[in-house]
Amino acid sequence: MSSLLNELKPNAASKSNKKRVGRGIASGTGKTCGRGHKGQKSRTGGTVQVGFEGGQMPLQRRLPKVGFSSRVNNFSTEIKYDRLEKVTEDEITIELLKKYKLIKSKIKKVKVIGPCTIKSKKVLKDITCTKSVTEHLKK
Repeated sequence: MSSLLNELKPNAASKSNKKRVGRGIASGTGKTCGRGHKGQKSRTGGTVQVGFEGGQMPLQRRLPKVGFSSRVNNFSTEIKYDRLEKVTEDEITIELLKKYKLIKSKIKKVKVIGPCTIKSKKVLKDITCTKSVTEHLKK
């Protein structure tokens, strides 16, 4: 059985025939073709825009706006101190973290967070850190 999406074939039973309307009273969809009598939705091209509630204030406008996504956070990240064990150099910079693929290439700010279970002490250059990490590096 193929697992690629472009090789999938539709099941013969899943395709139903197109509904033929306007073929007499006996068909069940004759004369008005299942659209009922008069009104906007019975006309050709007669559709109502999505979310329209007949002039009533629509739900998406009644509810309050929620949430905020800071664009600053797109370029900053946190990394655990223990992950720095992979880096062989003592002085750690953002470029070095990118080289070791510990952070993504678009990142501009890094903050090192605890816990500090490894004994090795690294020198952090242009990188901020939490209190627990600062205490560990001072010891």
